[in-house]
Amino acid sequence: MSVQQQLPVDQRILTRLKDAVIFVDQDGTIIKGNRAAFSVLGLDEEKGSLYQCLNFSLLKANNESHLLMELKNQNNRPVEVQSVRMDTDVFCLIINEFPIADKTEEVKKYINQLTTNNDEGIVMYDGGVIIDCDTAFARMFGYTEEELTDMELRQLIHHLDNTNDQLDNRHELTGVRKDGSLFYVEWTGHPYNHMGDIIGVAIVKNITDRIENEKQIEYMAYYDELTDLPNRNYFNNVLQEAVVHAASKKEMFSVYFIDLNYFKEINDTLGYDFGDELLKACGERFKSFLNTSTFIARMGGDEFIILHRHVRNRHDAVTFAKRLIAAFAKPIKVGDCEQFTSISIGISIYPDHGSTSSELIKHADSAMYVIKERDGSNYKLFDASISEKFSAMLTMENDLRTALKEGQFELYYQPQKNLYSNKIVGIEALLRWNHPVKGFIPPNEFISHAERTGLIIEIGDWVLKEACRQNKAWQDKGFPPVIVSVNLSAKQFHQRELVEKVEGILQETGLEPDYLELEITESMAMTNEPYILETLERLRRLGVKVSIDDFGTGYSSFKYLSMFPVSKLKIDKMFMNENQKQNQAIVKSIIHMSHSLNMKVIAEGVETYEQLQFLTAEKCDEMQGFFLSKPLPANAVIQLLGD
Repeated sequence: MSVQQQLPVDQRILTRLKDAVIFVDQDGTIIKGNRAAFSVLGLDEEKGSLYQCLNFSLLKANNESHLLMELKNQNNRPVEVQSVRMDTDVFCLIINEFPIADKTEEVKKYINQLTTNNDEGIVMYDGGVIIDCDTAFARMFGYTEEELTDMELRQLIHHLDNTNDQLDNRHELTGVRKDGSLFYVEWTGHPYNHMGDIIGVAIVKNITDRIENEKQIEYMAYYDELTDLPNRNYFNNVLQEAVVHAASKKEMFSVYFIDLNYFKEINDTLGYDFGDELLKACGERFKSFLNTSTFIARMGGDEFIILHRHVRNRHDAVTFAKRLIAAFAKPIKVGDCEQFTSISIGISIYPDHGSTSSELIKHADSAMYVIKERDGSNYKLFDASISEKFSAMLTMENDLRTALKEGQFELYYQPQKNLYSNKIVGIEALLRWNHPVKGFIPPNEFISHAERTGLIIEIGDWVLKEACRQNKAWQDKGFPPVIVSVNLSAKQFHQRELVEKVEGILQETGLEPDYLELEITESMAMTNEPYILETLERLRRLGVKVSIDDFGTGYSSFKYLSMFPVSKLKIDKMFMNENQKQNQAIVKSIIHMSHSLNMKVIAEGVETYEQLQFLTAEKCDEMQGFFLSKPLPANAVIQLLGD
């Protein structure tokens, strides 16, 4: 059979095709083609070699190819070429002209980045020089397409080398508009091999809004918005670095845990707005002690903490405390009022009072609480006698062990409602201790003791198992299935066998993983990041949901949230305080950023209809709080589930 006979298209049909079609053999010799093909390729209508205009080697390497190529005989004009091997010796090529302004969508499909966003544009480049671009790219930078042709990319984007090795990757960079204004862009470049040369096509996306929102959340994670001081998380990081440095240099430093005396009474008497202004004024007074040797933060509430480096001895540490007290001997001006405020200071010294950041903070805190019982401003260095409450702690530990043994713990459940469907979609399991003598003891009075003694592991295991058992029991009775949320303590979450333990409890109780959600705090997510990420990934593979509890209290960076497989953020109830107007702005930011990361948001501590209206308007997903229901015993939850 001759080559002519092998061709599937009759010459008369081939001539009438509008598409540019040409047949070549495996050496690139032209067998047959239509007028449209010879016109596009710029060849005479006679047999010749395809290599005159295209690098055929790139096409014949595969049975089917679809490439953006350049015509060597037409100043490297781009064309789109589809090649199909008809048999061993024959290839069929379909060629389309390719002006970029008319073929934007083809480029995007070709690089698997289809987009309809007006904030995204396309640019073609070679060696860092713009070959062509679309209207969206030109508009983004404030130029016309003609002005951008042959311009170097580094004129448009900061810190971008004019090398394809760097261009052909994904980067977050700073763009420069024609008027000199700056904005943030995401550069996604893709290399293409044409005629042995590398050219590139990139999608450039304006991400200014996202970056600015992330910076705002980053600020919230590391700074206290009220006083503009670093927060507890930031202080912990700095203190850990100080421990490492002091250990290597054999140096001393001191930590001052400071509490404003009678602040609660001031709040109750003069109002929360006045209390906020007082905290701001105190923050400004503490800032007067800032220098290269000090680091000052607000721990939360009316508590502040200071790191003082390069302390030579205890006398230096005490002298600094006296300076702080002297500064607060003067009245603080709040509006038109002058308020006298005293402070209590607990002091710990590295390495005398601890070798870790947590020990130093804890011992300074303990010393502060001892001295706080006295009137006026005072300070105290930590010493062993401060552990005077140790016997009470031992009693508490024994009582906790008895409670576990005798079944004194109970679970109460607080429902969670979806604000779109208005249905109960979840319940949070809350631990209660029904002491035979003292009655109900709230968790804040015994959880810290359970953490300290390690009993929190046993208690937490009981809570998890009981919550799963009860949820499955409700489902077995025919009630609509809901998700039960269980809080995990730091020690529980850091168990190496946590995932196996959760899987075992689910198998034992028969509850499907979809109906269990584990809540962790922000501070947990910030520690031991690789292990945390691994644990979260394993829980997700198991099918269990994970949420961040008390978000917004300043313990984590938003960048970690984008890394962790978290399904939901729970906005801390402190932000539901109607007396602090700035809380609404924080809540809005959290909701917006969470949705941008495909995470749901639930607000806790909702107590009024006005709060519910605000959350609904801001498209918060779920809520819980006394406005819906207080925590209920298991037998009282049935009515809500039925409704």
